[in-house]
Amino acid sequence: MKSIKFAIVFAVAFFIFAPSAANAQVIEVLKRMDAHYKALKSLKSGISREVFNSQLKETDNYSGDLVLVPGKGTKLSVLLKWTKPKEEVLSVVNGKYALYVPGIKRAYTGTSGDKRVKEKGGSALELMNLSKQEINSKYDAVQLGTASVGGTDTVGLRLTPKAKAEYKFIDVWVDGNGMPIQIKVTKNNNDTDTIRFSGIKKNENINGSVFKIDIPKGTEVVKG
Repeated sequence: MKSIKFAIVFAVAFFIFAPSAANAQVIEVLKRMDAHYKALKSLKSGISREVFNSQLKETDNYSGDLVLVPGKGTKLSVLLKWTKPKEEVLSVVNGKYALYVPGIKRAYTGTSGDKRVKEKGGSALELMNLSKQEINSKYDAVQLGTASVGGTDTVGLRLTPKAKAEYKFIDVWVDGNGMPIQIKVTKNNNDTDTIRFSGIKKNENINGSVFKIDIPKGTEVVKG
């Protein structure tokens, strides 16, 4: 009888305290991310991207460099230079974007919310510009455990949107300083878009001219 009573008490305690412990871990990771978000003035890094097409079972890989200066709304500035497999340069400043593709001598321009910006990696980068309160208001979060990502120890969160979205969830892997090292977006059709940062440099002085793209004469400009 004592063994049965102990088993019952243990089971009840597990169901009461286990979810609370898991929730506390999620809260701790979000606090860490929020502290990093508030302290981040600028970010330079290498960037790699893996885009998986679930229907064709094909994966496209990209690599390049990123410069990012956080800011709310139109204050966010991004320069994304893809160098492989082909050269493309995306700049987002003051709510406007320019995408230059030298190989076809064409440039695209429009507002930062344009679908083209998201297709070039902008969807994953949006998470870098959210506070803890904004993440809590937009997503339900659960912990995924720990993992080594590119040689960095990280803890993972799965963020599921509370409102209807173009994706099912976002898996973000965060280092000990609250910096997202990898962000994976799983879309509603099971396609995935994974971005990973490397060679990270934070809070260096960034001249605003960095975000200006020089589009050569003779380039076809398509306005959005």
